[in-house]
Amino acid sequence: MRHAVVMAGGSGTRLWPLSRASRPKQLLDVVAEEGGGAHSLLAEAFARLRTLLPADQIWVCTAARYADAVRAALPELHPDRLVLEPVPRDTANAVGLAAALVADVDPDAELAVVSADHVIRPVDRFVAALGTAYDVLAARPRALVTLGVTPTSPATGFGYVQKGAPTEVRGAAEAASFREKPDRATAEAYLASGEYVWNSGMFVWRAQTVLDALREHLPESAAGLARIVAAPAGPERDAVLAEVFPTLPKISVDYAVLEPAATEPGRVAVVDLDVAWLDVGSWPALANTLATDAAGNATRGLTVLVDSAGNVVLSDDPEHLVALVGVRDSVVVHTADVTMVCPVADAERVKQLLAAVEEAHGARFS
Repeated sequence: MRHAVVMAGGSGTRLWPLSRASRPKQLLDVVAEEGGGAHSLLAEAFARLRTLLPADQIWVCTAARYADAVRAALPELHPDRLVLEPVPRDTANAVGLAAALVADVDPDAELAVVSADHVIRPVDRFVAALGTAYDVLAARPRALVTLGVTPTSPATGFGYVQKGAPTEVRGAAEAASFREKPDRATAEAYLASGEYVWNSGMFVWRAQTVLDALREHLPESAAGLARIVAAPAGPERDAVLAEVFPTLPKISVDYAVLEPAATEPGRVAVVDLDVAWLDVGSWPALANTLATDAAGNATRGLTVLVDSAGNVVLSDDPEHLVALVGVRDSVVVHTADVTMVCPVADAERVKQLLAAVEEAHGARFS
């Protein structure tokens, strides 16, 4: 049976101060709706999967501290489809935990792993790409399939996947190699070659296949996950999870599984995802979800801008006005307890700023 898991455990520190430890970016209402209003990235990801799967085949993996907020945000989510990480141990263990729990319910499960951080348009192309990936599994049951976004620019903030020869499934190719975030010249060469796609961080595989790959390439994690799932569901399993999960080696699923497996001919495939894809990981990226005026100012909330251009301005206080005059290319974010201002060009340094705030004030504003 086909299943999918939404990975929703990130904290979104580059969207501080709107995103906080208790209110991560995937739960913020940042995706604009027609006619006003907005919904969360998590709700968007769940709704996207609902066009393909029934609710009881959709799982959400998140941090334990977000459990109540996720349940409130997704009323359709079945209670036993929530996977809770007691502590963050990177994506290999998060994906492995989800796969182990899905396989415990359905040993033959085909599992799509998607992110809660993305805005994807149009949805029907996303669904078609997932269908192609599932078709690859029908032809190659041991395959590990990654979704590669058709690049539209020489982006330096994404990893890349090099496509090899076409597979027997139309729309899928062998994954020849995985590349880290490149410099500008390298990214331009990738784009010009036509051989590379952006690594979306979304995958399709049989749940048991990724567990087997972890057993081969990351045996300590595989053994720990097996111990967790061996415990009866309920308080006993929760206790084992709390004991074992924090001890697992912290590593990404790309490093732990995909890159080693890509050295095996025919093991890793990449499916083209030709969509408008927005990874909402920074203020300039989030600006693409906001209303924009003729001067290129992306705004939300109570704002007035005079002789200002290229700004990202947001206030989550309906009684607080943010007013700008003569301001160019800046990010201005107001919340009840923090006002943050930085040049758009320095938006990637917000994570550094938050670290400085925590050093000065502890966790008060985190």
